[in-house]
Amino acid sequence: MFDAHKLDISDELRVVMDALRIHQDKIRILLNKADQIDSQQLMRIYGALMWSLGKVVNTPEVCRVYIGSFWEHPLKHSQNRYLLEKEKADLLGELGGLPHNAVVRRINELVKRARSVKVHAYLIHYLRKQVPTVFGKSEKQAKLLQTLPREFVACARRYGLPLGDFPDINKFRARLGEVKDLR
Repeated sequence: MFDAHKLDISDELRVVMDALRIHQDKIRILLNKADQIDSQQLMRIYGALMWSLGKVVNTPEVCRVYIGSFWEHPLKHSQNRYLLEKEKADLLGELGGLPHNAVVRRINELVKRARSVKVHAYLIHYLRKQVPTVFGKSEKQAKLLQTLPREFVACARRYGLPLGDFPDINKFRARLGEVKDLR
């Protein structure tokens, strides 16, 4: 929650945002005390907040910022009443939909893991087929580690797998390097 009068993102908040990066889809950003400023100032403050958040939140999409005045007192500048009421309704609607969204997110995670397991199985199968059964195993395995990006593409083409589902090449190479005999 950001105060309309203090938009600075402290070092502590930056560290917290970095720590929560894996849960970024669960974060909601609120601009509070928006009733205390007029429309022109609100537009400038909103732009400044978006610019500041762009440096901290590294996502391809723009963050959704809910604008409101979250206290029980009457609005100071009532010219933004309609906007603030719509924003409050949007926020409450989103919060009300959290249980449903949590189920959808879990299903998506399960699908993502299943696709990852499928790709891993095909990849290991493909790489094992490249290694000879008797002579030259270690040399061929070392060569496969060097040409791993090309092997990923070849495996994806052969089995019709999307490259986006493949694991990080460097991590996979490190783990595969620990295996003594791929065959």
